[in-house]
Amino acid sequence: MNPTRRTFLKSSLAASATAALSLRAASGTGSLGAPREFYELRAYRLKPGASTAQLDHYLETALVPALGKRGLGPVGAFTELEVDKKAGTSKPKVGTAEAPAVLWLLITHPNLDSFIGVAADLNTEAAVQAAGRDYLLTPKASPAYTRVDSWLLRAFAGMPKLAVPAFSKTKVATRVFEMRDYESHSEERALNKMAMFDDGEIEVMRDLGMAPLFFGQAVAGPNLPHLRYITCAPDLTSHLANWKKFGPDPRWVKMKEEPRYKDNTSKNTARFLVPTPYSQL
Repeated sequence: MNPTRRTFLKSSLAASATAALSLRAASGTGSLGAPREFYELRAYRLKPGASTAQLDHYLETALVPALGKRGLGPVGAFTELEVDKKAGTSKPKVGTAEAPAVLWLLITHPNLDSFIGVAADLNTEAAVQAAGRDYLLTPKASPAYTRVDSWLLRAFAGMPKLAVPAFSKTKVATRVFEMRDYESHSEERALNKMAMFDDGEIEVMRDLGMAPLFFGQAVAGPNLPHLRYITCAPDLTSHLANWKKFGPDPRWVKMKEEPRYKDNTSKNTARFLVPTPYSQL
């Protein structure tokens, strides 16, 4: 091989390896890390004023049981709340034509093959078609939803698997969840925000009793790049109190002031969620 070409190839490979290691460090991942789950997050956009009975019946009697037969669960199903933080009160969110109400569904997958199988094949199964017949064959004039948005998320290295708190396992009636979506202006800053969580932010949340359910990097779906996570509590009062402890915590204060984490979030969207009667979370 030509010596000049050999030198060029060595330099190129070294540069590629350095870039890969930099991205891996920025994202808090390693080659020997624990296997990470994948999450499918669906948003069923509901028609204003329409009944959700058909969709609820399909999810409860067809989809969730079919997922269980595949060994997938627990499955989370949630509607949104409007929360008055000052008063500490909440009420069901009412959708409009401009901002439709949403039913959120969270499905946990051990790998990508599982995600593909559910997304592509589940509704072709005879048992699902029988249980979900009214939903699947709904007339064009009365759809069960307007459209469905879907995101594929990869669990963070710092929290590779779903963590279900005791109050969720026992289905405490007053439990509440909060989903946050952090968008970034570039892929690098999004990886940096993930590293910030892996490097200590997740630990602070756990220590303060905020019960993080999962952290996921959105690898496919609308509004990339972004990450999502859910925290929860047995009731709204406890949840709001936990968040009040987070802001002034000295570990968080120190972390957010570090120059390396500057400008890694451009938009933060918070949604309060309440589980449906058939939610497994």
